[in-house]
Amino acid sequence: MDVLAAPPPALADAALLGAARAVAEAAAAGAAALDHPGAFPAREVAALGTQGLLAAPLPAALGGAGLGEGAAGHRLLAEVLMAIGAGSLALGRLYEGHVNALQLVLRHGDAAQRREAAAAAAGGALFGVWNTDDRAAPLRLEQGVLQGAKILASGAGHVARPLVTAATPAGSVMLLPRLAPGQGADLSGWTAQGMQASATGRVDFTGLAAPSPIGAPGDYLREPDFSTGAWRCLAVQAGGMAALLALLRQHLLDSGRDEDRAQRQRFGEAAIAAQTARLWVLRSAESVAMTADVEGAVAAVNLARRAVEQAALALLELVQRSIGLAAFLRPAPVERIARDLATYLRQPAPDLALERGAATLLRQGQLPW
Repeated sequence: MDVLAAPPPALADAALLGAARAVAEAAAAGAAALDHPGAFPAREVAALGTQGLLAAPLPAALGGAGLGEGAAGHRLLAEVLMAIGAGSLALGRLYEGHVNALQLVLRHGDAAQRREAAAAAAGGALFGVWNTDDRAAPLRLEQGVLQGAKILASGAGHVARPLVTAATPAGSVMLLPRLAPGQGADLSGWTAQGMQASATGRVDFTGLAAPSPIGAPGDYLREPDFSTGAWRCLAVQAGGMAALLALLRQHLLDSGRDEDRAQRQRFGEAAIAAQTARLWVLRSAESVAMTADVEGAVAAVNLARRAVEQAALALLELVQRSIGLAAFLRPAPVERIARDLATYLRQPAPDLALERGAATLLRQGQLPW
């Protein structure tokens, strides 16, 4: 049975994770064909919908599975994101943004906005969060009409319901406009070496009628959601690391180099790096679920950002050193995944996150885990 065309499974935890792994496996098989500028995993995103994963972050009352609710839901979401990231970092990035947008609507939207978003997600609409303004034309709301653009928008031209921030005299507000396929999108500026299949680009909203704001001005920057949401990106990255470790293992076995002592040592170090990232992701998910300690949860995720980055960079070096020149030759999967991971690791303000996490740890003496 073709998983990309299969009907939705029951939304029990095991079935949900199994669906994520199946979609990820299919995504990995087709990833090489999407490794070019402007690509987008349309079939794989559709599979997320048919498998129930697009609606899964919604509460049961709105037709979802409560993915990301409570401690158990956070751990399951971490496993789902790692599974999808192992199949395709670009697909994982898109799904992480979808989850982020839905969670913001659920937290800050009114009942009608939550119901409307739930219906759209259940119908297969892809959501996303686009908050980076075009410096030359930052997005603003003027008399009910949008003016300006967003950049670094993953899924540009494909995300039907982007959650965007727009400036108003009262402060920045969140909006959830509706976009037609391709509307306002320009992918020509995305010249990064990796994450080609994320369809990242600029989206111009000028002249688009704005819907009612979601929440109050400034809600997008409220903690703990603003800082702790980074843990979901870390989960996707950890999935990509697991994929690289598996490829390294298979290379050593296939090449008969698994008996070499130096290669064993490098593989052991690589396994430690991958597991380090996984453990930090799971601990971060647990700390975010413990909403009573907002400052501690933010600090935990800030420190996790550096831990995962360091582990990923170490893993990349070990994999490339072990495999050699073949790790840099296309269309080898290890070359593509390493390029995607190196690109995805470049997240904003890493040094500031580390400094703030360390400052909290110095004050409190311990983190919530």
